[in-house]
Amino acid sequence: MNKWLFAAISGIIQGLAEFLPISSSGHLSLFQNFFGMEDIDMTFDIMLHLGTLAAVFIVYRKDIFPLFPAFFSLLGKIFKGKFKLNEATVSERLVLMVIIATIPLVAIVPFTDYVDLIGKSNIAIGCILIFNGVMLFVSDRLSSGNVNGENIKPRNAIIAGIFQMFAVLPGLSRSGSTITGGLTQGFNREYAVKFSFIMSIPAILGAAVTDIPNVLEGSVRSADILPFIFGTLVAFASGIGTMKLLIYISRKSNFKIFSIYCVLVGILIIILQLTGIKFA
Repeated sequence: MNKWLFAAISGIIQGLAEFLPISSSGHLSLFQNFFGMEDIDMTFDIMLHLGTLAAVFIVYRKDIFPLFPAFFSLLGKIFKGKFKLNEATVSERLVLMVIIATIPLVAIVPFTDYVDLIGKSNIAIGCILIFNGVMLFVSDRLSSGNVNGENIKPRNAIIAGIFQMFAVLPGLSRSGSTITGGLTQGFNREYAVKFSFIMSIPAILGAAVTDIPNVLEGSVRSADILPFIFGTLVAFASGIGTMKLLIYISRKSNFKIFSIYCVLVGILIIILQLTGIKFA
């Protein structure tokens, strides 16, 4: 496949599936597997994720940029022994909750090689996509609560973080999992979406950092640099549009269409794999 076309398709898949509750890792793995491109460049994979990370900063800039001074303010209060959760600002509380929600990801680090193996199995991804669809169906049955940035508690954040931990599995949507986790904790739907996207920042950065040793072991060919940059820009642009779409959906509708999509795609993938069909 043409490098530029491959980069563009990868960017579109990343931008759409990273934020829609349908799993970017699962769709990227399927795309690579069925087109015989299992060995995607690790550098490009990181760049795609950084492209969607930049999209989060753009869409939620009013919420994110105040977090930087809030982080240092929070540290100062903790070290001085003056921090009280019920007296924290909304930004300080959000910083603390994102940190707490990120902690469960540490438990998955020893199992990253096994996760990579799952990404090579189309049947495994298909089964997980079906599970993802069922999870989204259940999430639509959860009532929107009244937990938001002013009253979110550590136990709410840790549960959302546990849901995010399991979302490292290809086929299980990170946004779908964390939004569902938030809804189980009484989040209102719009805040569940916002918290899901903001808590993705340390998760994406952490994944990029852990992959740096693998990147350093290889090298990027000069002919690939421009296609990689192009794909990253596509992921960034499509990510912004997708985030705004999901925010709108969270206000006006539900995840039924995504639930049906994941189940149908999961079944189709299993059938294609069992019949030996590939498109390479």
